[in-house]
Amino acid sequence: MNQAVIHLHPSGPLLALVGNPNCGKTALFNLLTGSRQKVANYAGVTVERKEGRLTTPGGKFLRVLDLPGAYSLYPRSPDERVTCDVLFGRASGEKRPDLIVCVVDATNLRRNLRLAMAVKRLGLPCIVALNMADLAERRGIKVVPEALAVELGMPVVSTVAIQSSGAEPLLALFDDPAIWCSMALTPPAQGMPTESDHLVVRRILQRLGLDDVIPHTPSDRIDGVVLHPVIGPIVLAVVLFLVFQAVFAWAEMPMTLIKTATASLSEVVGVVMPETWLRSLIVDGLIAGVGGVLVFLPQIVILYFFILFLEESGYLPRAAFLLDRLMGSVGLSGRSFIPLLSSFACAIPGIMAARSIANPRDRLVTIMIAPLMTCSARLPVYALLIGAFIPQRLVWGAFELQGLVLLVLYLAGVIGALAVAWLLKRFTAAGRQVRPLMMELPSYHLPTVRNIAIGIWQKVMIFMKRVGGIILILTILLWFLASFPAAPDGATGAAIEYSLAGMLGQALARVFEPIGFNWQISIALVPGMAAREVAVSALGTVYALSATGSDTAQALAPLIAQSWSLATALSLLVWYVFAPQCLSTLATVKRETGSWTMPLIMAGYLFALAYAASFITYRVALALGVG
Repeated sequence: MNQAVIHLHPSGPLLALVGNPNCGKTALFNLLTGSRQKVANYAGVTVERKEGRLTTPGGKFLRVLDLPGAYSLYPRSPDERVTCDVLFGRASGEKRPDLIVCVVDATNLRRNLRLAMAVKRLGLPCIVALNMADLAERRGIKVVPEALAVELGMPVVSTVAIQSSGAEPLLALFDDPAIWCSMALTPPAQGMPTESDHLVVRRILQRLGLDDVIPHTPSDRIDGVVLHPVIGPIVLAVVLFLVFQAVFAWAEMPMTLIKTATASLSEVVGVVMPETWLRSLIVDGLIAGVGGVLVFLPQIVILYFFILFLEESGYLPRAAFLLDRLMGSVGLSGRSFIPLLSSFACAIPGIMAARSIANPRDRLVTIMIAPLMTCSARLPVYALLIGAFIPQRLVWGAFELQGLVLLVLYLAGVIGALAVAWLLKRFTAAGRQVRPLMMELPSYHLPTVRNIAIGIWQKVMIFMKRVGGIILILTILLWFLASFPAAPDGATGAAIEYSLAGMLGQALARVFEPIGFNWQISIALVPGMAAREVAVSALGTVYALSATGSDTAQALAPLIAQSWSLATALSLLVWYVFAPQCLSTLATVKRETGSWTMPLIMAGYLFALAYAASFITYRVALALGVG
């Protein structure tokens, strides 16, 4: 849209977007401001206020807030409290909105209009955006905006947030001075809903001839299969299985190209540059370290593609429904599923998404087990070890063995999380309380190429920024520590063994020797605390500096395959299933819980769990003769 000119003025009238979850509010925000906020077809995507700017057709500059979805102005969860604090003027450092756009799902007016009426009672200028108007019409729900506006006493316009011109009627209203005038209403205490709201909504729908419109949608027919008590779990298992098969099968060719390009670049630099510390920094530090992480980008892209596809299609809430009984058996509700699923991409947004859980105990438990979900930062470590030690062959004539191993690692994280939740349920009185799941099942939507492409692009940029930021910095730092001081004259062995990093690795190896870790692994664990995937670049740098002769140009996977036992590889895989190798996650837990108590408890129990699990794995593997 030509109107989406953003970030031109530091201030301007404040416009707030409010609506129920799944009403298309964030999609409308993206359309208005040109932003690229995450859009998904389930509740809890927007867990904090998002801000953008737009220029109206008449040249008015507006600040636009996308507030978390809410069902009422009586907050039942932390994300709804964010919305209420902004609307009531209680948000720190933020004024009350000058105008509210209440986004309403045109296919579900009975539920959505109750929030619109509560917003109206706030006494602020308000517009109702009748979103998904095209979908409602296809279902036989014909809403006349002008008639609804008369009933509500507020301006009403139709919008289609997924179309480039779908917000033009709304944009035109922003230039009308009358829209910005106060509605001169005296709001009741906190703008809370009155007991008669549902009756008023029902009468409005009756007068509009919409009270008995209950169409039988394609989503209902799909749910007859997807939510079947027997077929549904089978479908879910098959979907997850195919995702992990694709992560290895589809990524093979692009990964080979990246490996070849990295090796060629290393050879060229080695030939062109003289043998100095600068060449060592570039070849052994930057190319070996950063290139060792970049090679796993295709697998990360494929994994995110499937996650985004399932999110936008509307399948994820169904998965939560199917898993509610399982999660209830360990003291959680199915509502914890979506934050935990988000943690498969990254634990940080998953922990933030737990704000949508109203029960404080369930929210805290969800936060504490979220790091056990296998985030994308673990994928480079898993892919490296699986590629080095697990042969690439078919099992039962159809399934990739490497994909099956990856699936087992993901399941190990899930089982570990459920076990921790079960222990908390068993030893806390609050954990034994029954909390039935109540959540909305949105209609299925065919995912749009634009939204999936934007989502993948965002994740790729985040990954590349980490590669060009923290991974690059830590790789250079590790190279320095692994290169100085130089080995004394007449020393035997690789020079790195006499460096600061080598001495640190030898000291840490005494701690990790019982679980099979050598001094190279011990070194990699230290910078890997900043971000898990840094461990791969660290191993690339350490082994590049440890190698001699023709081994220098050898890829990392063959090097570790030659120098590690299978027992060590399995132990390290198990370590990364449980260990909290991410300082950013711990900082997020501190922010969400308000103190360092929970992050310290989290780090303590996860490190203890990781060490115990790795010890058992290593010792069992040795006993089975794979050491």
